[in-house]
Amino acid sequence: MTEYEAVIGLETHVQLNTKSKMFSNSSAEYQSAEPNTIVDPVSLALPGTLPVVNRKAVESAIKIGLSLGCSVAEVTKFDRKQYNYPDLLKGYQISQFDEPICFEGKVELSGESERTVRINRVHMEEDVAKLVHVEGLNGQLGYALMDVNRAGVPLMEIVTEPDLRSSEEVVEYIETLQSIIRYLGVGTANMEEGSFRCDANISIRPRGTETLGTKVEVKNMNRVSAVARAVNYEIGRQIEAMRTGERIVQETRGWNDGSDRTVVQRSKEEANDYRYFPEPDIPPLEISRDWVDEVRSTLPELPVERKHRFIEDFGLSEYDARLLTVARSTAEYFEAVVAASNVTGAENRQLLAKEAANWLNGEMARLMNAESVDDVSKTQVEPAALATLIDRFNKREINSNTAKQVFEEMWRTGEDPASIIEERGLGMVSDSSSLEPVVERVIGANPNAVDDYMGGKETAVRFLMGQVMKETKGQADPPMVLEMLGEKLAAMKAGASAD
Repeated sequence: MTEYEAVIGLETHVQLNTKSKMFSNSSAEYQSAEPNTIVDPVSLALPGTLPVVNRKAVESAIKIGLSLGCSVAEVTKFDRKQYNYPDLLKGYQISQFDEPICFEGKVELSGESERTVRINRVHMEEDVAKLVHVEGLNGQLGYALMDVNRAGVPLMEIVTEPDLRSSEEVVEYIETLQSIIRYLGVGTANMEEGSFRCDANISIRPRGTETLGTKVEVKNMNRVSAVARAVNYEIGRQIEAMRTGERIVQETRGWNDGSDRTVVQRSKEEANDYRYFPEPDIPPLEISRDWVDEVRSTLPELPVERKHRFIEDFGLSEYDARLLTVARSTAEYFEAVVAASNVTGAENRQLLAKEAANWLNGEMARLMNAESVDDVSKTQVEPAALATLIDRFNKREINSNTAKQVFEEMWRTGEDPASIIEERGLGMVSDSSSLEPVVERVIGANPNAVDDYMGGKETAVRFLMGQVMKETKGQADPPMVLEMLGEKLAAMKAGASAD
């Protein structure tokens, strides 16, 4: 048992995929736009401009809150968060301080710890402009360029209580939250493109104690793997500081991906440093219970609920069900495969579901990873076509090797599996009259393997089976080949003993 334990809380910023910005009507779709082309008087902070709240963004915040089990405020307000930084044109950010839109929720982790992570709050705010830092040449000072396109894009900040204890739990929380955001369709939750940004508040304390230590905020983590490495580094740094008597200072540190370490950025601000006060240009928002109920009625079945249903209805393992439900498109594709099959009876339906899970989590995932396809619905393999392939395999019309060949052709061309099997003559050879001469020929051509078998090395039959499969171009029925080889070799062995 280690001497210290980590105490971790996360602050996650989620960009919402609304058409317009949080407080103005210019486009929020800035990712592929030329720099400084999506601007307006509000996002440029021109004098005399007034913010107008994006109703769709408020609705998305309610969706997120409900999906995290939060209470939704009946009245919520916006505040001005004052700080000076080049990417904040107004000199303050419109955010929420003491009356957030959602509060007191939770996320259940299903890993080894089965931990409940409490959600402190979900609040709305606007994103800031983007700074692009350029290094100077030959040791000269660098400079920064500012792109205002991102300024004003709607953000949700989701703040946890300090309930996480390890980088593994942090990663599971992030991936769970990403999955929920994507299921809701309110954002892409993509860390690499900056639409999902996570800051970690990390402290340590002697194991078994309850008093919180001095927390350090870690920023600049742009991948899930980077978050895990940053958390592990910072935990190790603080433990080493504790052991050597070094004082741990409350500060903000940035993750340097190149050197694999955190570096000091600035002393950590407290709430009073931001001089929050109510935003005078936006009156408090009243959120009716009818509106909340209306939003609740549009929520999809969420990943955890779907996972439990897949286990219950289809007899899937927890592992398979979890993989299938990470992405909403994959879960829907899986159900479409099952629905497209004409099998009857609960037992047969479960067998088909397990085969479908194997294909999606196996060959489909392998090819998607190899070709960087991020959504199963973007592939050329239709759910009904995969159901047909599984059906032909289950009826022993093709063997596993042939099924994989057919699937790769389906992936490449989008062609129906029945046509591929027929056009290429890939049907399984399973009648004894066709296989018997092949088996006899292989036995006669491999006397060393036969001698090994006669000498008690029964695994030699596997080599002979491989030769039969090779000669039949992988189309022979493996169980039948194994049975025929066993019978003929046993008869040869019995004859040799009698002599």
